[in-house]
Amino acid sequence: MAHIGSTEFVPSRPKANPAPLGLVAFGLTTILLNLHNAGFLPMGSAILAMGLVFGGLAQILAGMLEFGTGNTFGLTAFISYGAFWISLVVLIAMPSTGIVAASTPAMVGSYLLLWGLFTLIMFFGTLRATRAHQVIFASLTVLFALLGLADLMAIPSLAVIGGYEGLFCGLSAVYLAAAEILEAQFGHEVLPVGRASPAPMTFAVPVAA
Repeated sequence: MAHIGSTEFVPSRPKANPAPLGLVAFGLTTILLNLHNAGFLPMGSAILAMGLVFGGLAQILAGMLEFGTGNTFGLTAFISYGAFWISLVVLIAMPSTGIVAASTPAMVGSYLLLWGLFTLIMFFGTLRATRAHQVIFASLTVLFALLGLADLMAIPSLAVIGGYEGLFCGLSAVYLAAAEILEAQFGHEVLPVGRASPAPMTFAVPVAA
């Protein structure tokens, strides 16, 4: 950065990448919750605390930091899923306070399917990102669909299947976070993520002779 009244130029330091924070917050929280969905753990305060603080607040912070990088996709994803985790904790915990009654399975299923719709939209955005991004959002779309239908159709086995699928989704996010952290530390790609082609997406329209 140049000083006023001086010809000396001091290069600005590169900005930190907030994406690994958001990815690891999402990934670890998703793994913990889906250990419950798959039947390995009971629902408890550890899951709720993780969802509120790391999955919720840390992701929202990462999304706010993405604003400074000009990354609309990252801002939208991290703030939205951070809000999802906070709302999920409220959804689970609030009925125990006696303020409101617990939501019906149909309401919870609809809630999850709406998040699946949003995630599908975000998945299409990843078609210009890495293969790792595509895996995360595709598997998350399937996860929301399985959990939502499990509640709407009263099929508990779908939630268990969703739990295993959610473990894969969470691990995928942790993998991408690790890849971005290691790349920043070593200055080159360490873990492959399937880089997107730099060529723009074009659709040729045949013209009749």
